[in-house]
Amino acid sequence: MTNDLLENTRNIGFIAHIDAGKTTVTERVLYFAGRIYKIGGVDEGTTAMDWMAQERERGITITSAATTCTWKQYTINIIDTPGHVDFTAEVERSLRILDGGVVVFDAVAGVQPQSETVWRQADRYNVPRICFINKMDRVGANFFRATDSIARRLNANPVAIQIPIGEEDDFRGVIDLVDERAFFYEEDGPPAPDKGPREGPVPEEMIEEFRNYRNVLVEKVAETDDELIIKYLEDEEISTEEIKRALRRATLDYKVVPVMCGTALRHRGIQPLLDAIGDYLPSPLDVPPTEGKSYSTGEPVERHPNDPDAPFAALAFKTVSDPYIGRLVYFRAYSGSAASGSMVFNATKGRRERLGRLVQMHANRREEIGEVKAGQIVAAVGLKTTTTGDTICGSRDDATVLETITFPDPVVSVAIEPRSRADQDRLSDSLTHLSDEDPTFRVTYDDETGQTIISGMGELHLDIIVDRIKREYNVEANVGRPRVAYRETVTGAARAEGRFVRQTGGHGQYGHVWMEIEPLERGGGIQFESRVTGGSVPTEFIPAVEEGAREALASGPISGFPVVDAKLTLVDGSYHEVDSSKVSFQIAGSMAAKSLLTRGKPTLLEPVMKLEVVTPGEFLGDVLGDLGRRRAQIRNIEGVGDVQSVRAEIPLAESFGYATAMRSLSQGRASYTMEFDNYVEVPKELVESA
Repeated sequence: MTNDLLENTRNIGFIAHIDAGKTTVTERVLYFAGRIYKIGGVDEGTTAMDWMAQERERGITITSAATTCTWKQYTINIIDTPGHVDFTAEVERSLRILDGGVVVFDAVAGVQPQSETVWRQADRYNVPRICFINKMDRVGANFFRATDSIARRLNANPVAIQIPIGEEDDFRGVIDLVDERAFFYEEDGPPAPDKGPREGPVPEEMIEEFRNYRNVLVEKVAETDDELIIKYLEDEEISTEEIKRALRRATLDYKVVPVMCGTALRHRGIQPLLDAIGDYLPSPLDVPPTEGKSYSTGEPVERHPNDPDAPFAALAFKTVSDPYIGRLVYFRAYSGSAASGSMVFNATKGRRERLGRLVQMHANRREEIGEVKAGQIVAAVGLKTTTTGDTICGSRDDATVLETITFPDPVVSVAIEPRSRADQDRLSDSLTHLSDEDPTFRVTYDDETGQTIISGMGELHLDIIVDRIKREYNVEANVGRPRVAYRETVTGAARAEGRFVRQTGGHGQYGHVWMEIEPLERGGGIQFESRVTGGSVPTEFIPAVEEGAREALASGPISGFPVVDAKLTLVDGSYHEVDSSKVSFQIAGSMAAKSLLTRGKPTLLEPVMKLEVVTPGEFLGDVLGDLGRRRAQIRNIEGVGDVQSVRAEIPLAESFGYATAMRSLSQGRASYTMEFDNYVEVPKELVESA
């Protein structure tokens, strides 16, 4: 891919809170860009990007879908991501490989809980973004209030590059503050793809408002550019091109966030949004070179997309099982090129594989291509061992390992079993395929109960998984009640001995250690340290001690849940020159750790969820009363008009069935979002009564 093509490539994602209209925006973008010729609707289940049966039935996005379109001279690779918190992994892996983002907000609600989550994810991956205030035609829509909420709740620096002409039913166009012109939309039906809005001068009654907001725009942009700030302070004329260049630089440097508006359902504001994607979001050449580590030496290396001779390097970010062509691996190419059918090297797993057919994806439809080049997002058939987060390189000699993708641990578990013996094997196969696709979906087998346990990010997540098992794999299964993924930890320091001695007629076993344990802060994980002096425990046996201790911590003394947030220290021990071995010290380490757990004042930890309930004011008392019964801690209550927003923290164990209870309390008018926050101690009275 030449530099000109790279410069005109945009790899972007649409991200938003659930029901902000993100998929509707994507549908209109594809229509006006000529990628589709018929506009679908979320409510009718006919959108191009929501292709799964479950998405069309529920009217929500479940899996991120990729597509490509062209607008003017730009090639835009798009990923439409889910808005529900249960599918946050889809957003995480998409943002890892994207260069820019379009964040969609509801003009009535402004910043919502999942808006904050995806914004933080974009911050973590340094993704420049522009904002689109959608649903300007709704009752209660307010562009300026929504923009203020971006500054207040996201600590961002939003700068309006458009202002609306009218609001609610009177929303009929936008004023472009950069180009100083107005766009008028005079029909509700879908216009021809090549027919844009009517352009005209700024309406007379809005000239003063236009000048005020244009001055704010020029001032904010000038503050980010040394040359422009001098011109601004000296009242010199600043040209439109100068503003555009400075606004682009400021956006790429995360100094400002351009804000636009429209209503996707009525096809308004989409063409200017496409223009802004090209004008203000980065190309692969605008982002810093991708950093990794050399496979052979471990030294830091960089991969540049504009170097045609650079070795091929790509990151796999998604795997799916396609019913027609088999396993598909989505990846983003960061440097070099690779042809269909060539051999590649998986630097993460250290294995060679054949890059089978290469396809450009449009949701669930495919177009075959012969070669992938730097800056492209494609999928490949034939990569059997490559999974999410793996690095694909051209050869072992010049291989580099790119930073992988990290995902949150699942918090809800249920037991699943086949209804008949005939379903047994198919259930096992389906769980294997689904856990390969979704890094936040885990499958474990409980030896004590003989149950297969599936774990995910929430009730909806597991509902979708079970539904897919039934539909896609034709497996009937019984599912138990949700189980909470508790954890255990210690609250005090302790010291204990582990001594494993077996003397027989021949070669015996001898392992002897003294260890200490102390609690860590939440999120500290498990740490192991050796402070052995004088060789009382030989160096070659210390890893075995750690292995045995960590195995013991996989099951705590209270309820058998994994132990977290504790530090183990090996302080002393002894060995036998003949009878000591790695196995004996592994067992001794395990014995010492188990003894430490009982002496270290163990306690149970439960996952706590961040909850936000949006309810009409008349139901606020009932909602708060119900939250109190569920052991929730109320953190904040805010009101905008008659709508009250309650922020709270609620134990996951108390949240099951909350959706039904909340609908009942509010006559179906309240809504809520929930996401995992942290682990806290379970009250002692509850542990004792359990």
